[in-house]
Amino acid sequence: MFEPCAVIPVYNHEGAIGAVTARLLAHGLHCILVDDGSTAACARVLDDLAAAAPAQVTLVRLPVNQGKGAAVMAGIARATALGYSHALQIDADGQHDTDDVPRFLAAAQARPDAVICGHPVYDESVPKARLYGRYATHIWVWINTLSFDIRDSMCGFRIYPLAALNALAARRRLGQRMNFDTDVLVRLYWRGVRVVNLPTRVRYPADGVSHFQVWRDNVQISAMHTSLFCGMLPRIPLLLARKWSAR
Repeated sequence: MFEPCAVIPVYNHEGAIGAVTARLLAHGLHCILVDDGSTAACARVLDDLAAAAPAQVTLVRLPVNQGKGAAVMAGIARATALGYSHALQIDADGQHDTDDVPRFLAAAQARPDAVICGHPVYDESVPKARLYGRYATHIWVWINTLSFDIRDSMCGFRIYPLAALNALAARRRLGQRMNFDTDVLVRLYWRGVRVVNLPTRVRYPADGVSHFQVWRDNVQISAMHTSLFCGMLPRIPLLLARKWSAR
């Protein structure tokens, strides 16, 4: 069974979420919008979107801001309860190219056991500090998986097989904020879930809203990399055996 939906964590993205939702609905996806403790202005926009298409849009509301990871997992829980098999995660700020949704869905249907993960192709709008800063995480991911199988663990445009993600979440508390995307991808990889990388265009809108908090989020990401490294060490024989088998 292949029954996909979209899960969109939203935190004060009232200017972009309407267009993002409309484009996903045009691709036939039921949209689960997760209000991660947004302000009243954004909450009203989300209420209007859900009221305008109650059969196509589900609104999940968290009373206070808990972070991207917590919001995504709240959406995953609702998707599971509604009977969906896969969830397309996408950011609410409009930076991802929704024209690629059919290509991601086709890849997920062909490999329903895999995570389909976006590999960003940036245009000139990308802030250079962000572009270069991502490489520190790339290097740690390559170390912690002993492979180059994950091209970009930070891209928020991906499709999860819900059975595999729920099995992981039942055994391990995952990153709650900006450390979620990398944490969940590495840990799924450790459990033998294949990662399929698809190139996709990413742009940074001039009026885009970013909630990355430099000190807090960098500390959490550093702690995540340390935890993953410690978790990788006892897995070295298994990871090397997998590489040898693949060859």
